[in-house]
Amino acid sequence: MRDDDDLARVYNDLRPLLFSIAYRMLGSVSDAEDIVQDTFVRYQRALDDGLIAESPKAYLSSIATRLSLDMLKSARVRRESYVGTWLPEPLLVDPMPDASAHAELADSLSLAFLVVLETLSPTERAVFLLREVFDFGYDEIAAMVGKTTDNCRQLLVRAKKRVDERRPRFEASREQRAALAERFFAAVQVGDLAGLQQLLAADVTFAGDGGGKAPATARVVAGVDKVSRLLLSLTEQANEYGFTMQAVEVNGQPGAIFRTPDGLISNVIGLDIVDGQVQAIRGVVNPDKLRHLGPVADLRALVHQLRGHGEPNPA
Repeated sequence: MRDDDDLARVYNDLRPLLFSIAYRMLGSVSDAEDIVQDTFVRYQRALDDGLIAESPKAYLSSIATRLSLDMLKSARVRRESYVGTWLPEPLLVDPMPDASAHAELADSLSLAFLVVLETLSPTERAVFLLREVFDFGYDEIAAMVGKTTDNCRQLLVRAKKRVDERRPRFEASREQRAALAERFFAAVQVGDLAGLQQLLAADVTFAGDGGGKAPATARVVAGVDKVSRLLLSLTEQANEYGFTMQAVEVNGQPGAIFRTPDGLISNVIGLDIVDGQVQAIRGVVNPDKLRHLGPVADLRALVHQLRGHGEPNPA
């Protein structure tokens, strides 16, 4: 018979870990929350049936991993028909605050890193995360993904090679990143083209994710001149509409959240800062990917209303 107090303690202790695993597997806050809830429902049933003989952490992590694997396989099929650039759902709060001191774990939360993980197969992704980020043993991982330990070692070697080729290399100091981001957003806000261009890497990119549900750039924009002029154009539109900007950490990296005059969320921007320059800018405007942060604006309708006619420009 289960002890509800013990169950509550297990939930409070392990929920952040389970969410962290599921979110890094799926790149979706809402799907990760569903995984966590489903995992604990199954855990409760197993307790009632007297089926659990191992540690709660191992049992729950295994369930969460398997559920994430199943969901990821179906999600990858859906993403093949996704409109425009696919980006993960932005996360503004670290699910494991005490992990902020561990650079490896913090960087593994970034939008850039999650995009890199999309190049792996679902099982490679699971093995890589469980070993490299969460430090599970090979025996534990093998049981979670239904492979032998030798297979898991081979999967990890392949995954690490692919990730290392594309892995973002962030500025070591959080303070340095924050300072440069402050200068970046200040230059954007006042329309300082020359000052902005000095902060951008030569191969800087801008990617927007509207998912066909909000105006966004149709493809990735690259290069200092194109990206800087796009940013200033978008900011001019935002200022015209009375949007406000709040600096925040987006997936552990500098960023900002933008709101309409009545407080509705319009978009979230995340920055990759490498070697003292902005390497990449990612903007999420797909309303489905912002709802977990609060009430979301209908950006497409708003732009049409304010412009009065024609197709909206990218935002």
